[in-house]
Amino acid sequence: MSFTLVLGGARSGKSRHAEGLIARHPAPWAYLATAEAWDAEMRARIAEHQARRDSRWQTLNTPLDLPAALAEAGPRPALVDCLTLWLTNLMLGEHDIPAATDALEAALAARAAPTVLVASEVGLGIVPENALARRFRDAAGVLNQRLAARAARVHFVAAGLPLVLKGEP
Repeated sequence: MSFTLVLGGARSGKSRHAEGLIARHPAPWAYLATAEAWDAEMRARIAEHQARRDSRWQTLNTPLDLPAALAEAGPRPALVDCLTLWLTNLMLGEHDIPAATDALEAALAARAAPTVLVASEVGLGIVPENALARRFRDAAGVLNQRLAARAARVHFVAAGLPLVLKGEP
């Protein structure tokens, strides 16, 4: 499987960087959106991301079944934004995270088209105060490590600046 994993903190510029990586390939591009708009603040964040995308982007809303959406994207270059929200949706829905991750890896292995995955690096801050937040932080770290090990390229973005951790830019 050949994909790029883009990691970074909140508002680090990781999504914009990932969009630029996909835009190196011919359009149309698939944007696999995992966010769910539960409140006004999240609706505003989603709208901000949508405003950056023109008609060359085809959005597939996929809060849970990311493997099916990757298959639906077919030969189009695909951007998944983001794995951390997908993990949140899985955890809140009490889904089997290891099984979902296995299915994601199988879907990535089946793709021939360029694929970029965005994920937040949540383990750089303080230890969360409650058990659910600690479980989430740990699960995100495991997911990121698992995918980084299989990715052809891993970029880390801080303050809008990408750093190549693995592979060629």
